[in-house]
Amino acid sequence: MIYMRIVLMGPPGSGKGTQARKIVEKYGIPHIATGDILREAIRSKSKLGMIAKEYVERGDLVPDEIVNEIIKERISQKDCERGFILDGYPRTVMQAEALDQILEKMGYKLDAAIYLDVKEEEIVKRLSSRRVCTKCGAVYNLLLNPPKKDEICDICGAPLYQREDDKEDVIRRRLRVYIDRTKPVVEYYQKKGILRRINGNRSIEEVWESIDNVLSTIETF
Repeated sequence: MIYMRIVLMGPPGSGKGTQARKIVEKYGIPHIATGDILREAIRSKSKLGMIAKEYVERGDLVPDEIVNEIIKERISQKDCERGFILDGYPRTVMQAEALDQILEKMGYKLDAAIYLDVKEEEIVKRLSSRRVCTKCGAVYNLLLNPPKKDEICDICGAPLYQREDDKEDVIRRRLRVYIDRTKPVVEYYQKKGILRRINGNRSIEEVWESIDNVLSTIETF
């Protein structure tokens, strides 16, 4: 039986979602994206969800203590008994310390923090190539999965458009914010000796091979 508890980190456009799906497919542990579980907590009108909703509706960040409790509830569920992939959490050193404490009380530990390291120019190229259908919302990438007809949706024939947050100046701004906020967390896991940097500038399969090699060394039975 494989047990594996990991944090998956990387800037927007680093390919976290793609690699998380591959980890789920091979190792059978759930992918827990912070944004998704926050939305689910709000949708289900749980006690914590209703508290979080007040902050979200004001446009404020949900406080660490609320996010920590929501994460604690989620990783305590039965499908996480053999482990999980955390994506989007922890975002601060305080959250990272809280996660360690939560896991320690459960009798577990974090096995690895995997950081997908991608150059800024590569991220700009990837994200600025994204296009979305104006009608059905289908997503394309002009580099990786372009439409059959230039700037036209394969599904419904409507024109495609570029989201405002996929424009170069916005992407660079988002990257700077991400790096500034995440650097202390990366350093935290570096000091703990569990950070694993993966070169994310390569193909999806090459990146996956490196991640799988890391995971194969931390499996426990």
